Amino acid sequence: MESIHPTPPETSPPANEQATPIFSGKVQFSGKGGEFFGIWIVNILLSVLTLGIYSAWAKVRTMRYFYGHTRVDGHSFDYLATPMQILKGRILAVIVFLIYTFGSSFFPIIGLLFAVAFIFLMPWIINQGLRFNMRMTRHRNVRFSFKGNYGEAFVNFILLPIASIFTLYLLMPYVLKRIDSYIHSNISYGDTPLTVNLKGETYYLTALICFVVSSITMVIFMAILGLFGLDLLNVENQQNMQDPAAMTLMFGALMVAYVFMIAIVTAVWAAAIRNHIFDNSQFEDVASFKSQLRPIPFAILLLTNMLAIVFSLGLAYPWTKVRTSKMLAEVTTVNIYPSALNLVDTAQQEQSSFAEEAANVFDIDLSLT
Repeated sequence: MESIHPTPPETSPPANEQATPIFSGKVQFSGKGGEFFGIWIVNILLSVLTLGIYSAWAKVRTMRYFYGHTRVDGHSFDYLATPMQILKGRILAVIVFLIYTFGSSFFPIIGLLFAVAFIFLMPWIINQGLRFNMRMTRHRNVRFSFKGNYGEAFVNFILLPIASIFTLYLLMPYVLKRIDSYIHSNISYGDTPLTVNLKGETYYLTALICFVVSSITMVIFMAILGLFGLDLLNVENQQNMQDPAAMTLMFGALMVAYVFMIAIVTAVWAAAIRNHIFDNSQFEDVASFKSQLRPIPFAILLLTNMLAIVFSLGLAYPWTKVRTSKMLAEVTTVNIYPSALNLVDTAQQEQSSFAEEAANVFDIDLSLT
């Protein structure tokens, strides 16, 4: 177990004034593509040979590798889940899927009933997944937790997305803001809740920027195709285009344009929203955050990741996952305040309680990833 090295100041800051951080620095990620490739390829082979059973162990190995190589203030994260917890969740999911498949084959009404039941079950599954992942995450011997409730999850993940359809998705940025607020405001580190203050206008502005960027990207590629005599807006041009080579070139260019646009829009959205969430979230008197993810470098990373995976037939996946984690770590700053030391001490005193151990028995991972 790692020791706590910083020393708290002797005097307390005045009320309503943020204390001086005892640590302020970037998140560090020390993983290497070559190391993770070895873990990844063994995971793939053993999962195939065991018909998927080993995938539970594969997930634990992967998570522990990335958690163990992510450090804040010199302390790495811990992934506490066991393969059996994950395997139980997957067995349960497979049993439900088999019941649905065979039942709906002989009695179609069962398929409809399952679909309706799944809608009402989805909020509970989401909460269970978030709760499991938070409980299985620990830093400096203090666990994270998630305390969302079914009602709020049902409104945010089911009702509001359905309502957005009737507004031609104009409501969707607000829905995404509600989902992010719900998830993050229910996270706690030890007994300290995460305080978030997200703004709807940031989500709408980012959505508008993404729309403009995607439109400009498509116009530019249409113009480039036009330079080669491939004007897609000209119907007569399309009808007269009988050359297979020209058709292949056109559709290939369209695919490239589509992938290029998706990467740029994804990078713009991810950078803006990630920065907004990190900059407006804090564990009060314990830790605050700052994210400086820039859209263009992130778009370049996403594009090169996709190209590497395609041209390596998937073998470059471990390398892309590691370099993405490195970039996200390098743009993230964490400030830790003196109260964090009291939190660590409290957690160390309570870590062997019966309630904590009993809770672990009933934790299972319902996700299939």
